[in-house]
Amino acid sequence: MRHYGFFRSSASYRLRIGTNLKGLAVDYVPVHLSKGGGEQFAPAFAKLNPQNLVPVLEDQGRILTQSLAILEYLDETHPEPPILPRDPAGRARVRALAQIVACDIHPIDNLRVLNYLKGELKASEEATNAWYRHWVALGLASFEALLADHPDTGRFCHGDAPTLADICLVPQVFNALRFKCPVDGYPTILRIHEACQALDAFDRARPERQPDAV
Repeated sequence: MRHYGFFRSSASYRLRIGTNLKGLAVDYVPVHLSKGGGEQFAPAFAKLNPQNLVPVLEDQGRILTQSLAILEYLDETHPEPPILPRDPAGRARVRALAQIVACDIHPIDNLRVLNYLKGELKASEEATNAWYRHWVALGLASFEALLADHPDTGRFCHGDAPTLADICLVPQVFNALRFKCPVDGYPTILRIHEACQALDAFDRARPERQPDAV
């Protein structure tokens, strides 16, 4: 099993957490997203993923893309420990929380969008950072509201074991802190983030612990 990724990519971070939780042996292949104009645009990588995005997971000759799809594939092929609840309502709740990050916050705040704002649209650094913080604040406020006082929220986003929702939340909090987004208004998120970071699977996945961290 081979993971093509970048240490600071939120989506790669998710996959590292997921494979750690599953106890899977994975060869990590760094793909630097800015060095030399971006190694994701090299012809060899473009053959793996025409979207020029990380992560890519290679498993027994299969090439898999999109972090949430990969994580659900891993949950089906390596079902223990599960990262999705067994009951339909629980799975729907966890997927909804995960998609707040993966579908609503991350796509409009990722590197290629920020580069487009600064490059093609000539947005200033200040304006670009304001854009980032605006969408993070909207998304995390919604996430917090869905967690706070919900009967299914436990030590983690759903119950007392980490799920796909936690896997998506932790990298987003990392990025929010990196871009100096205010997070004091999200006490449930911060509590869960702290609980996740206490687990070895999350700790080993931290960006600064990766071999390509610079």
